[in-house]
Amino acid sequence: MRRTELARVRAAATQWRNGLAGLLIALVGFSLIKGRSDITELTPAAAAIVGVLLLLALLAGAAAALYLLRASNGRPAVVPVAALAPLPIAEHREAQAAARALRRGIGLSLACAALLVAAVASTWYGPARNRPKVEITTDSRTVCGSVLRIESGRMTLQTQAGEISVELNKLTSVEAVDSCPAN
Repeated sequence: MRRTELARVRAAATQWRNGLAGLLIALVGFSLIKGRSDITELTPAAAAIVGVLLLLALLAGAAAALYLLRASNGRPAVVPVAALAPLPIAEHREAQAAARALRRGIGLSLACAALLVAAVASTWYGPARNRPKVEITTDSRTVCGSVLRIESGRMTLQTQAGEISVELNKLTSVEAVDSCPAN
């Protein structure tokens, strides 16, 4: 067992590396397809949270990749001859180090996946930025809300009372406002 332990740990590390890479590629592909296409649609605080989660996911993913590469390929270093241990001991130490790097790489890969899921979920469920509001006046009324659409000569606003549509040729004024007065 001891004679083949380093080869077994390295083979396992290679398989874990490949499997976790497939998982992360699928997760990144999924996150590119789903969610809001632009985080500017989120409130500034929610957009910052998404940014931090993505940065942490990137850092965890990079560290995981380095640990998994270390586990499957060994440490890129030259040991001075005077520091060399007998071969069975050196291989056992390297197998232990590779197994430790493999465990860390697996944990960081799963953390990366969890952070990516949290970032995508934040884009889905994060609070939306408030749309700009307008106050429009006609001969007969004043309406305040967010513009939903302008088509066929009508402007439709989302108001506290629901959707209200007004003919554009009846407008006497349009003013951008920070908030609508309470009804």
